[in-house]
Amino acid sequence: MLTYFAAFEVFFEENLPKLFAHFKSNNLTPDIYLIDWIFTLYSKSLPLDVACRVWDVFCRDGEEFLFRTALGILRLYEDVLTHMDFIHNAQFLTRLPEHINTHTLFSSISAVSMSCRNGRWSQVRVFSLRNHKLTNSSPDKRI
Repeated sequence: MLTYFAAFEVFFEENLPKLFAHFKSNNLTPDIYLIDWIFTLYSKSLPLDVACRVWDVFCRDGEEFLFRTALGILRLYEDVLTHMDFIHNAQFLTRLPEHINTHTLFSSISAVSMSCRNGRWSQVRVFSLRNHKLTNSSPDKRI
């Protein structure tokens, strides 16, 4: 998951720099909210009808859409989240509002760009994986 978090953070910083900086300054890392969202395919965090729409697009577009959805949620609540401290952000993100308008959320998701200076999602994820392997291998195993 660390490689996914690293790739996610690249797109987070690119799409939502103000919120990204706020999260960094509060030491709010993706593992606090993202694991629950991704592992449950949003079934715990979003209303069922909204989660079903996410599942439909996930089946069509693949894993990238799960991370794009996360960025869409952060984008949707950016104004609220930038005014909260660590505890309130963590609580908010682990228990999202029960009434999320599907159209508003999907508009927010659509506004997220999954291209950045380092490439598209799959390229950034592979790059993050390679970096993770290099930093975790012993010096004598590197070629």
